[in-house]
Amino acid sequence: MRVIGIIAEYNPFHNGHEYLIKEARKRVGDPRAVVMSIMSGPFTQRGLPAMAPAHIRAKQALVCGCDVVIELPFEYACAPASEFAYGAVKSLMDTGVVTDIAWGIEDTSPDIVEALSDPSLYEREAYKDALRKALASGDSFPLANSKAVAAVAGSVDPELLQEALRSPNTILAIEYMKAIRMLGAKFKVHMIPRQGQGYSDDDPETDQQFCSASAIRKAVMSSDGTVSGIASAVCGRMPDNAASVMLSALSRGEFRPADLNEYALRAVTFPRGDLHEIRFMNDGLDGYISNILDDLRTGDTTFDALSARLATKHFTMARIYRALTMMLLGVRGDMVRKDPCYIRVLGFGHEGRYCLKIMGKCSRLPIIHNFSDFLENGNLKDAADLSLRAYDLAGIIMGMPPGSARDIPPVIV
Repeated sequence: MRVIGIIAEYNPFHNGHEYLIKEARKRVGDPRAVVMSIMSGPFTQRGLPAMAPAHIRAKQALVCGCDVVIELPFEYACAPASEFAYGAVKSLMDTGVVTDIAWGIEDTSPDIVEALSDPSLYEREAYKDALRKALASGDSFPLANSKAVAAVAGSVDPELLQEALRSPNTILAIEYMKAIRMLGAKFKVHMIPRQGQGYSDDDPETDQQFCSASAIRKAVMSSDGTVSGIASAVCGRMPDNAASVMLSALSRGEFRPADLNEYALRAVTFPRGDLHEIRFMNDGLDGYISNILDDLRTGDTTFDALSARLATKHFTMARIYRALTMMLLGVRGDMVRKDPCYIRVLGFGHEGRYCLKIMGKCSRLPIIHNFSDFLENGNLKDAADLSLRAYDLAGIIMGMPPGSARDIPPVIV
């Protein structure tokens, strides 16, 4: 049995995701290959709550070609690219059943991904020196890293290199390959050129057939908020089956698209103490955030105002949002384990059910179907607590009753 792992956020599920699933099966040469997606839960890699609840996004994937959806635990999902990639690759390895792995890339970057995923590149003194100098000059880490990589990647075309390192998709692809090499994973890798817009192209009108997730979120947030308004924003920009899942849930009042103004208000009014132990609050970010949040208490507390005030060349906005989320959840750096300690099933279809039976015999980690399963394993208490708090916070921001997210069983399609 061939099982293809796909790492995703599905925030929200769009036509490009459906294309990747279909194309991955073609690359494997088996139309019945099982597709197992590992998906971010309530919060995304950028640090913000997902647009829709995890069970809705999992169901979208299942009705559009996935067979199994498992969750990337919060501490890896809401983390820098290297930790996001490591947690996802390690989890897929630990299922004991994944044979292949596929991801989307910009069509100019396969050779660059191969070249820049060599771990020894980042151990060179020339790289470390260039990185230190760039950071000392005030560059953010992504910019400093790109300068340092350019200093040692002599065989790569400089123009293509700079273009690749500006693409979050390519950066993640490099981290996936680094994690695969570091962990010694035996996956067969399939790098599939993306269709349509780039990751960060947030203009919904640029390419409606292969609209980016950023563009769809922008279209939804620009709508009037009614179900019909959101329908106009997503129809044509995501598969019909995926749109139907989301719109049906909205019609039933199960959730509302994540209200980022609510997220900002909670951040501004959060009772803060000393933030230096909070995850991602190092390098002076704790004092910077604390001072600005204090100033905003008597001013505009919308998400746009918060973002505008926090923007700085020293830290990326993703780093800032991740730090804010860790603050709201009280996550200290010492609370995060190096390796994932469980596999949580978010949903499955007919072929996925058979795959899960085999995984039950092969998995190196306990398999969680319901939150109650956490309680049966004392070693998972801390991980369960963190996951529950993340789900509760995101649920409130999505207009769900407090605690309701923990009672939702895996989706069965």
